[in-house]
Amino acid sequence: MKKLLLKQALLLFVATFSGLAAYASERAAGSFTAARSCDLYASFAKGTNPDSVKTKPGLTYEIREINKAGDFEWIRVDVPEASPNLRWVARDCGTFQLDAANNKPASPQNKVASTGDVCSTPNLEDSYVLAVTWQPGFCEHFPYKGKKPECDAIHNGELVVTNLTLHGLWPNKKECGTNYGNCPSSPLALSKETVSSISPWMPNFMYESKFGEYEWQKHGVCQARDADTYFRTAVAAVEEVNNSAVGKFILSRVGKSFSAADFFADVKKNYGDKVARSIMLSCAGGKYLQEIRFSLPLNFETGKGLEKLIGQADGFSNQLDRCGAEIVVESSGKSH
Repeated sequence: MKKLLLKQALLLFVATFSGLAAYASERAAGSFTAARSCDLYASFAKGTNPDSVKTKPGLTYEIREINKAGDFEWIRVDVPEASPNLRWVARDCGTFQLDAANNKPASPQNKVASTGDVCSTPNLEDSYVLAVTWQPGFCEHFPYKGKKPECDAIHNGELVVTNLTLHGLWPNKKECGTNYGNCPSSPLALSKETVSSISPWMPNFMYESKFGEYEWQKHGVCQARDADTYFRTAVAAVEEVNNSAVGKFILSRVGKSFSAADFFADVKKNYGDKVARSIMLSCAGGKYLQEIRFSLPLNFETGKGLEKLIGQADGFSNQLDRCGAEIVVESSGKSH
């Protein structure tokens, strides 16, 4: 009996230790240079920033840690004026240089430091990602802290969202991973007609233009379209998604849940494996739908259906981002 208990305890210890190891952060050294003002979190998982400290564009910080080996998303830097002084910043807030011992070759994202300014030189994109938001799920779980009026309106029941909306249209470059962006900027200038036509598809424009400005400065300036054409093209792609079998599958399940396996089986049934591999679902809390991402080719076409939109785009290596087997599509308004 004692041997059995000892064996069970040992197995529990091994399983626990293995689980901790899988999610453990990695010590690192190097430098991080901020491209814009971003929150510096004491805990990125909890979204805590006790003194509301932010990065200063152009300022370089010493790196102390990354949140995981390989494809990490967060970098821990030393911020002398903050308390506590070690803070987490999103890796796409700037550029970084890891010391050789930490510079993992496994991921193309880690090549940013060696590619110089090619990752912020406009008109070098080789593909796009269309990020489509389920706004109620995003607003319910993202720690926006009163800085997104469209989310406040959804929570108050003043705004009811019944369609998938635009997060962004992101030009990509393979050698830069997810870090192609922040090219030399030009101010966002949109016509009143454009703002009016895209607002239902990007609800922040119903109240202000901050999110649109952010997307333009981070992504839009890296491609050749002017701002009006860029946002209208992005919205045309989102409309394509809404009108597709993919959009109808999601929207028919508002207030319900669906199986990830059933979703991709339905995509394959309607469009085939190629299109299915070019779609990624992103969730919060392991099950709440926030976003659908579509891999698009460089010269994507709108107005001809989802299959033509995706064309010959490369697929994603992972089709589920923080999603479990069952995914919930929350309702818009006070009830969710």
